[in-house]
Amino acid sequence: MLAELGISSVEELFQDIPRKALVRKIGLAKPLGEEEVVGRIDGLLDRNKPLGEFDSFLGGGYRSLYQPAVVDGLLQRSEFYTAYTPYQAEASQGTLQAIFEFQSLWAEMTGMEVANASLYDGATAIAEAMLMARRLHPGRRFVVPKSLFWERRSVLENYARGTGAEMAEVPWDPATGELDVDTLKRECANDCFGLLVEYPNSFGVLEESLPTLKSLIGDVPLVVAADPLSLLLLEPPGSLGADIVVGEGQGLGSSPSYGGPLLGLMATRKAHVRQMPGRLVGATRDRAGRRAYTLTLQTREQHIRRSRATSNVCTNNALVALSFLLFASSRGPRRMRELIESLAERTHHLADALSHVEGMTAPRFRGPFLTDFVVGLDGVDPSRFLEAMAERKILAGTSLADPRPGAAPLGFSGLLTSVDGRVDNRAIDRYAKAAAEVLAELRRSP
Repeated sequence: MLAELGISSVEELFQDIPRKALVRKIGLAKPLGEEEVVGRIDGLLDRNKPLGEFDSFLGGGYRSLYQPAVVDGLLQRSEFYTAYTPYQAEASQGTLQAIFEFQSLWAEMTGMEVANASLYDGATAIAEAMLMARRLHPGRRFVVPKSLFWERRSVLENYARGTGAEMAEVPWDPATGELDVDTLKRECANDCFGLLVEYPNSFGVLEESLPTLKSLIGDVPLVVAADPLSLLLLEPPGSLGADIVVGEGQGLGSSPSYGGPLLGLMATRKAHVRQMPGRLVGATRDRAGRRAYTLTLQTREQHIRRSRATSNVCTNNALVALSFLLFASSRGPRRMRELIESLAERTHHLADALSHVEGMTAPRFRGPFLTDFVVGLDGVDPSRFLEAMAERKILAGTSLADPRPGAAPLGFSGLLTSVDGRVDNRAIDRYAKAAAEVLAELRRSP
């Protein structure tokens, strides 16, 4: 190749690149044979700690629930598993129908009129909703809860940076954990193009002011980030005035696996559909009058003038969206409702058990909660507590503090916790007993 180009070396090929931009030698080890590579990889895999070996109380909406066998049975059929994306839409009727049914399910759960074919994850769905809100309403500030998970806030900031949008934060009530409504009204009246409310919020608390917020903010778009499973018990956001509803769908149909796979959910009102990013599958009739499916209302830069595209989202999370659909439809409405009721009941039992542990305040806030709540730790570093509990095969929760250097302090020592599908009352008792022992040890140690 070098000879064909008329040059003598790889260095000459890259001579136009500034030297300071070139990557220095990265120090790769000597080549290994196939058998040696397999042995090296097996050694690395042996260091993994399967989730099934732990009692998991991680919280934060990332759940490990029992997956009915039919989910994987259908998901791994080659018609779905090897179909990347329906670029030739008319030749992908099965995939398109599955996406259409998924959209219909999410629209029904949220009480909205139209849903897209999915996004990459819940955090980017929130960020896309922010950009969509800005297209719907003038302004430069997007109002968000101060309690928002730092990971989601980080994604929002990255999306906002390129557009000139600014973040405005609403603090939480220190007693209830809910949004401070007076601050919210002030911020939404100050050059605001959208308001984000979580349902439940990042503390697991239900915002009791949510039904009144739309009347307070007027025509400012209301974005609701909802937990899909909680919607089976709660009033749908569509009936509460939401303009855009997003969510993270991982807990329904996908087990946690090294941080994924995740699933971004989005729905909106029909009046806003042309500003919605991503794919949208529609139903129609062919020439013979038969029901047919097609990609419709293309707003992606691959299909329309780039300057008019609503987003650079170029595809949808089809396989994970299908697992979400299969999980929900295989159980049906009654069993899905029983599932969230069972999780809520066990979570409240957990809160009661931890409330009797010296050094713990459970729940930390008195606002109503369903499946997640904050545990206050009196004078103990949450990271040390979580590490010590993990040594006892208990994943005790998730630290709420932003770990990035220079991040604002949370204001209290605590963690978010919940129960997953495999946690029973015996596991809850083990958690409470181990927590008491760990806290006692940490108080004795410097």
